[in-house]
Amino acid sequence: MNPRKKPNFLKQGANYLKRIKKRWRKPRGSDSKLRKKEKSKGAWPKTGYRAPREKRYLHPSGFEEILIQNINDLNKINPEKQAGRVSGKIGKRKKKIILEKAKELKIKILNP
Repeated sequence: MNPRKKPNFLKQGANYLKRIKKRWRKPRGSDSKLRKKEKSKGAWPKTGYRAPREKRYLHPSGFEEILIQNINDLNKINPEKQAGRVSGKIGKRKKKIILEKAKELKIKILNP
């Protein structure tokens, strides 16, 4: 296995049972092979899979996320390293104003 690539951490049985969603849930059964960490039963999330320090807390696009709650928050953003995410509490009218100002300042908005 490539050490840089994380495996898909799946709930037990998700890879062969359609009714089980493809997501991680901790196995709790007393006889569970995955809980007992049997080698062939799937990967278990642990600190060894942690991302490199430079990449932690970054958006998949590579930008650091900054929450924007008003127009003044746009002035605090560095467009080369940071991108904005408009707060969900902002209404349509204010969001439109913020998006126009961000376009003017050449700031990337993650949820336009």
